[in-house]
Amino acid sequence: MDSATSELPSRTPLADVAETGLKIVIVGGFGVGKTTLVRSVSEIRPLNTEEVMTQAGIGVDEPAAVSSKTTTTVAFDFGRISLTERMVLYLFGAPGQERFWFLWDRLFSGTLGAVVLVDTRRMSDSWYAIDRLEHHRTPFVVAVNRFDGDGTRFSLDEIRQALTLPEHVPLIDCDARVRSSGKHVLITLVDHLYELAMAREKTP
Repeated sequence: MDSATSELPSRTPLADVAETGLKIVIVGGFGVGKTTLVRSVSEIRPLNTEEVMTQAGIGVDEPAAVSSKTTTTVAFDFGRISLTERMVLYLFGAPGQERFWFLWDRLFSGTLGAVVLVDTRRMSDSWYAIDRLEHHRTPFVVAVNRFDGDGTRFSLDEIRQALTLPEHVPLIDCDARVRSSGKHVLITLVDHLYELAMAREKTP
């Protein structure tokens, strides 16, 4: 992605009185922007496990649709962002390549909710992530990362239909490079989790 329009986040010290930590996992296909999203919103220097892509990945990874990508996540990304003085989100960005999918089930353990990042040029790459989250009964939202030069510009209704998303699953646009956009994604997820919790309380 072109980083010229990136919005650099201001790193602010976190309060020492945080009492509640909520684990959030960010999943999606290879090169969809998971590392970028964690970097853009994290209030601490994010932990990244990126390595330079080499000849060894030829025939294993599928970088054709993301030809400008030179590094790849080989374990997970980690960041942290405050919701309130006493509540923080711990963000885990999962690796997107199929050979690292075995890590996902462990990352999902203890997860409150998840964000599925989607690239409209490769929507089928998101199916596995959605399937695993549904298998684990992990609530999630879907965020469409609009890339520069994406001429296909499907509408959200078209994307919902292509992914066969139920109406109750939030689906929004985002730009993973921009902190305010990334925060909106996380707020949408937290609001969704709150609504689900309230609905469970009202169920007799």
